[in-house]
Order: sequence, then structure tokens, then C-alpha cells
Amino acid sequence: MPGSMQSAASIFAVRLRAGRIALVLAATFAMAMMAAPAAQAQTYSVLHTFTGGNDGGHPGRLTMDAAGNLYGSALLGGQQGGNCDFGGSNGCGAVFQLKHSGAGWIFTPLYMFQGGTDGARPGPVVFGPDGALYGTTEGGGSCERYQYGCGTIFRLAPPAAFCRTTLCPWVKTTLYSFSGENDGWNYVGDAIGPLTFGPDGSMYGVTWYGGTHDEGVVFKLTPSNGGWTESILHTFAPDGQDGYNPSNGVILDQTGNLYGVTNQGGTASAGTVYELSPSAYGWTESILYTFQDAYIYSPFGGLLLDTSGNLYGSTTFSPGNQAGAVFKLAPGNGSWSESVLCVFSDGGSGGGPKANLTMDASGTLYGTAWDTGPGGKVFKLTPSNGGWTETDLYVFHDGADGGFPISTVLFDAKGNLYGTASSYGSYNGGVVWEITP
Repeated sequence: MPGSMQSAASIFAVRLRAGRIALVLAATFAMAMMAAPAAQAQTYSVLHTFTGGNDGGHPGRLTMDAAGNLYGSALLGGQQGGNCDFGGSNGCGAVFQLKHSGAGWIFTPLYMFQGGTDGARPGPVVFGPDGALYGTTEGGGSCERYQYGCGTIFRLAPPAAFCRTTLCPWVKTTLYSFSGENDGWNYVGDAIGPLTFGPDGSMYGVTWYGGTHDEGVVFKLTPSNGGWTESILHTFAPDGQDGYNPSNGVILDQTGNLYGVTNQGGTASAGTVYELSPSAYGWTESILYTFQDAYIYSPFGGLLLDTSGNLYGSTTFSPGNQAGAVFKLAPGNGSWSESVLCVFSDGGSGGGPKANLTMDASGTLYGTAWDTGPGGKVFKLTPSNGGWTETDLYVFHDGADGGFPISTVLFDAKGNLYGTASSYGSYNGGVVWEITP
């Protein structure tokens, strides 16, 4: 599986670069504060700095409730001890809440994973129809085939009884444990996307590995008699022609079709965009686009579907091993046409976006790039005169402001933007940030 440990390597890269923090913290943060006003009119604020302790470390994307409170997961930190991560005993990860309180925010750890059958290293969480949080862990569970486990799917809900303190943990239920066989398994934390709910309450997702050929699967989890039943909708082929290593979940359209990306494979081994359509005989896969190694390639973040049926996504690489690109796929006459909206030239090889894009009501796209500029950035792409104009909303400087963002950009009713940086910050555990217009 060429390159199958790409995201695992990214975590190591974060830690290697993090070793410079003691030497450059003061200087880089000062640069960030001086450079920010010149780069954009927005105000950047850090809402929480992760310590790597009970609050977690290495945060991913966020989700928001109706009141504007933020929820997310941290791949590391939380309950200390165990052997849950790539480096040893830095905790098994946590799920957290940031709640509005007057003009500020209150941070609360909702659950700290224990490893083993409890699960370890959680991916993004989303709200289900019942108001609980649902997510996937890349490690732990009942699988003993691999050193750190094969991952789980979990539900997290507030305690049924009234809690008199702010530290009452939520109640976690494991809905499914992957076996590491045909049902799939994960071990690349940044590739775990959010689960997608269908109208019947079923959940859809992907695993980076597993399936008949260990190239990854698309799965469905259906509620059944008080439990959950997993079914495999697609397992990627051994020759890689339809892609392999699917990442960051799938999205669902109004007619029940699923769309996703593979990080590798296809005719040029540069990744694919695929569609899965339901029928009375199962699910049929169609390859909508195959990336070419000579141009933009290796999509990692998931897809966005607009109201006209166009798909938007991003790649981690672009010409000359630069920092990726944003693309659009438009349907028409039985095929899909690809156009490149933006190529990032201000970053290192493979430093492009690692999370889904977000679109506002005007059609403007927002996203984060993992390793452009000194330490990644938050950007927007505005449609203009038949093209697209890129604006950097904030550039990270690998200091107290954070670095290496791997999150989707959220915005609230007031137009404030929210996300995370997976590393740096005062304790090198990452941060949650806000950008105010």
C-alpha cells in the first residue's frame, strides 16, 4: 500500500517540528501579532490552548450546536498512560465542549478515552438525530489483530441524572468495534472523517484500511433491534484502479447517492473521486474523476456538494510538489468536468488542505491549509468575474497562535469563523481559534 502511512507520518512531522518551540516561541508569536493586521482586517483570537493533559492534544475539526457552542475531539491527551498513540503514553484522546459564557468561553472535557475495548484516538464528532454526539476512533476496540486495535464507532450523550459540577463526564456507548478484516479498520487519525447520517438514522463512513483487499471500505451502520448492524457498501479493488485509502468520510445527496475521495490509486495512482449509487441489487460505484500525478493530486479532505450539484474538494499536492489545490467537479452530459479554482504555492510538499471545505450563502468557500506559509493558514475563495480570488484570513506562525490546521471552518450566525490548529500553542497541544470580521 504505497504511501498508506502518509497521515501517520504527518503526526510525526508535527512532533519533529514541535521540537523547535522552545527556541522560536517568543519570536514567532511576535511576528504573528505584527503580521496579522497587515494580512487581513479580521481579528484572530485563541479560545483554548490544549495542554496535552486532561483537555487533550492534537485537535481536529469542530461541530456546533444550535446555541453556537463548539464540540470537538483531540486525537491525543486525555487519560494519561496506556500505549494509545504513535509516541507512547500521551493519552488516548478526548472529546470536549467550548460553551459560551458571557463574553467568554468555558472549556469542558466531556469524555476521556481509556484505550483497549473503550477505544482510542477519536476522530471528528457530529450530532445525530437524537442530539447525542457520534464519532469514530482509529484505535482500540475488541480487535486484537493489530497492536493498537482496529477502531470503534461510539455515541456520547449527557448523563441522564442532573450533574452538580462542570466535570461530569458524558456517557459513552460503543456501537461497533471493527475486526480488522473485511469490515475495515483505521490507523491514520487525520484521515478519519465525520460520520454522515441518512434520513432513516443510518450512519455512513469509510475506513482507510480493511476490506477484502485491505485497500479500505465504505460502510453503513444501521440501527437494528436496539443495536447496530454494519454492512459494507464498497470494498476497493486490489489493482487500485478505483482508488484506495478512502479518507474523510462520504457525503450524501438528496437522492441517496454517496460521494467521496481516495487519497491514492486510480489510473495514475494519484487518487480518485467516486460515487456510490443505491439500487435493488446493492451499490454501484462510478469513478467521477481520476487525478493525474503531473498536476494536482492526492485528495485528502472530503467533498462539499452545492445546491447545483457541483462537488468541491482539495488536494494535498500540486505542481512541483507544492502545497495542494482546490478543485470543482461539475456534472453535465453524463460526465463530470474538472476545474482548478486555486493552487497554493506558499507551502511545503503535501501541505494542502486536510479537511472539507465550507461554503456560505454567497458561494464563497472557506478552508484551512495544513502547511502553507510558516505554519498553515485559514483562507477563503471568492467567485469573481468567472474566476476565484483567494484571500488569506490568517497565517499561522508555529507559535502561541498554533500551527498545522486540519479542521473545517465553521461560521456562526454573526459571521464569526471557528476552527482548530492541531499543533503548537503555548503547550504544543494545539488551539481552538476564532476569527471575528
